[in-house]
Amino acid sequence: MISTFPNSSSVDLSRIRLAIRSLQPQLVEWRRRLHQQPELGFQEKLTAEFVSQKLQEWAINHQTGIAQTGIVATIKGNKPPTPHSPLPTPQVLAIRADMDALPIQELNEVPYKSQHDGVMHACGHDGHTAIALGTAYYLQQHRQDFSGTVKIIFQPAEESPGGAKPMIEAGVLKNPDVDAIIGLHLWNNLPLGTVGVRSGALMAAVECFNCTILGKGGHGALPHQTIDSVVVAAQVVNALQTIVARNVNPIDSAVVTVGELHAGTKRNVIADTARMSATVRYFNPSLKGFFNQRVEQIIAGICQSHGASYDLKYWSLYPPVINDMKMAELVRTVAEEVVETPLGIVPECQTMAAEDMSFFLQEVPGCYFFLGSANPEKDLAYPHHHPRFDFDETALGMGVEIFVRCVEKFLN
Repeated sequence: MISTFPNSSSVDLSRIRLAIRSLQPQLVEWRRRLHQQPELGFQEKLTAEFVSQKLQEWAINHQTGIAQTGIVATIKGNKPPTPHSPLPTPQVLAIRADMDALPIQELNEVPYKSQHDGVMHACGHDGHTAIALGTAYYLQQHRQDFSGTVKIIFQPAEESPGGAKPMIEAGVLKNPDVDAIIGLHLWNNLPLGTVGVRSGALMAAVECFNCTILGKGGHGALPHQTIDSVVVAAQVVNALQTIVARNVNPIDSAVVTVGELHAGTKRNVIADTARMSATVRYFNPSLKGFFNQRVEQIIAGICQSHGASYDLKYWSLYPPVINDMKMAELVRTVAEEVVETPLGIVPECQTMAAEDMSFFLQEVPGCYFFLGSANPEKDLAYPHHHPRFDFDETALGMGVEIFVRCVEKFLN
């Protein structure tokens, strides 16, 4: 729980190199500018213009307009490769940052409050973009410290409908071919500076469905003349919970959530239709294809027993985020060098939230990890997607330091 977080003043920043500590005011400035101009998925025009402008100022080669608003920057190291290296060609490491915001009205009263009505950076993507910019700036100034190539991917539309897959289809992992990829998520479920990293499943797959129960309406006093869609829908909602409770191995985590249920217009009228929307989440990739079949079996069986029919639309959104063992170990060892907090490294950090970073991890080995950004002492501990979400910006410099050390360790 947030209230049990250790005192954030105990965070030691001495392991962050001076050049990155000196960059901290600019990281904050960039992040706050981005926070003031949030944009929804595939609409990140101002964000992309700002990122491109900075990359141009620093003479960093980059491509714009990928998957509409995405950007890829390429930085080549000048350090000679190790003599007699077993690797036939210089390695390429990608760093991914998402740029989009959410359709939420911000309630924070801060100087950098969102200037776009109904849109807010309520998940930290403004911080991710600022960290990626800081990493690009530092690496461009210190190319003598690494060999190989770094690709920094500024991705649109993580929240919805997903920008990773179209960026991959546009070839961002090619020319030169990416050997591995890393990314981070600022995380208000962990205290400032704490790193959550593990191999295997870190975040869940997410699948969605919409279902309309089609009954027969009528007067509330004459139920025998109707097929009550509300009664049918209520039984469906309850029965769907048995999928996880009785059909999924209890060793595997999964969840079925019906988040919307709409039916009826008056208290004395039996509704002819009931509409529901739901999400399904799981870690184990072998469960792909299982839930859609089981969901339909349950809905069909209950509808048949009541004489109702149904219209079901089921689709997969994102696969689970599966970290490569070696890349997770790389991030963990780097984090141990950087992080000096009461909790330090949290190796078994998992969440049923989903992320389209998963598509990148299906293509190349990599690691996605959480960087703690909550600080209750500053009232910076609201959860993600909350209208008062904000984070401790001290985490920005920590993120740059971790990324830079990952580059140096992986490419050298």
